[in-house]
Order: sequence, then structure tokens, then C-alpha cells
Amino acid sequence: MEKYSKISGSTLKLIAVFSMLTDHVAAVLLPYPMIDHGIYYLDTSIEYAAAVLGEGPAGWFYILYQVMRRLVGRLAFPIYCFLLVEGFERTHSRAKYALRLFLFTLISEIPFDLAFSSQMFYKYYQNVFFTLLLGFLMMWAMSILEERVKIPALKWGGFALVFLAAAFVAEKIYCDYGAHGIIAIALLYLFRKNRRQQIIAGIVAFLWEVTAPLAFLFIGFYNGKRGLKLKYLFYFFYPLHLLILYFFTRLLA
Repeated sequence: MEKYSKISGSTLKLIAVFSMLTDHVAAVLLPYPMIDHGIYYLDTSIEYAAAVLGEGPAGWFYILYQVMRRLVGRLAFPIYCFLLVEGFERTHSRAKYALRLFLFTLISEIPFDLAFSSQMFYKYYQNVFFTLLLGFLMMWAMSILEERVKIPALKWGGFALVFLAAAFVAEKIYCDYGAHGIIAIALLYLFRKNRRQQIIAGIVAFLWEVTAPLAFLFIGFYNGKRGLKLKYLFYFFYPLHLLILYFFTRLLA
């Protein structure tokens, strides 16, 4: 695998950013022209797709939406989960890393709510930084247990409690991806010492979203190097692009 490892961390970030942008453009903007052409719900069944395709422009908007969201857009989150685990392992200060995630969790919430609900505050859906922050805190607690608890049964029992607490909170506060995101981060963290096993665990974690495991094709070529200095690309891009998409929704509305 090392022979073919050509993708740096920065390249993975760029792939994830492109995928996320594609997904959000479809999720936020495409419903407007689809509604204009008579599509009011987004059934993903083959029967519905076949029926809609016979309706001219409406069908093509529908297919574009599904490709952008279900194919391209589903690559982003698995990559972000993988990079979160890498960042957790490599950071010089976990406290500063957690604080940075917390700050952008707060900064991103209003842009996220505006883009996806057209409201300043919407309590039933929280931005992905909540999920990443919970995952990071879960890994931090697990790492402390690894260092301090030597009895395997107690250590794994502690892992289970920490994981269940993080998954519970993710569901209760309506994080993006919810408990599914916590499961993915936990598995990628627990299998982090063996890349092949980690990739298999990641694929299993995302089987609920058919196209998401394709992200691990890119992760499989990761060379362990940082690449370009794009440390804050995702942090600033996330709330900024959501605000821009919200302004476009005002124009379309």
C-alpha cells in the first residue's frame, strides 16, 4: 500500500471540501428549481426516478440532485472523520484543538441554520462541528483510559460508556449525522494503528450510506504527510460557504 500512497492530508482536505460544497449546493439550492418544475419530495426509489425522468427538466433536476448529494456529496464526511483521528493523534495540544472545534461549532451554527432552515436558530438540526467536537472529546476520554486503566475489561467497559455517552448526546442535540458519525469516529480511532483494518472498519461504519464508503478509495492512498499548509481551510470555509448559499436562497426565493 505504501508504494501507491500519493495523497497528502491537504489533498484529502480539498477532496472533502469539494465534496461538501457539491452536497450543500444541491441540498440548499436545487430544491427551488425542482419545486418550480413540480417535484415536491425526494423519493430515492428507482420507480420514482424512472417516473420523474419522463417529465422533462424536472427529471434532470432530480437526477442532478441525486448525483450531487448521494454520489459526490457523501465522500466528505468519512474523510473529515478520518482526518479528525489523524489530527487527534498528531496535534501538539489536544486542548487547543478541542477549543478550536468548539469555537467554530459556535461560529458555524447561525450560517448552518440559515442555509438549511432559513432561521437564525433551529434546534432540531446542528452543524457538523458538533459531531466532530463530540467525536474528538470521545477519543480524548478513550486515550486517557488507554493510558491509565490496565485491566482490559475495565478499559473496554470505559470505552463503551464513553462511546454511548457521545452517541446519546449527538442524538439528543440533533447533530449532523448523529450517532452514525460517532460510531464512524470511534471505529476509525480504535483501528488507527493498522491502516487496512481502519479502512475496513470505516467502510463498515458507513455501509448505511451506500456511496460513502467510496471515500476510502482516496483514504487508502493517503501517505501520512501534511502536504500544503491548509490547516484552517475547512474551519473558515464551512461557515462562509453556508452564508453565501443562504444569500443565494434569498435571491431564488
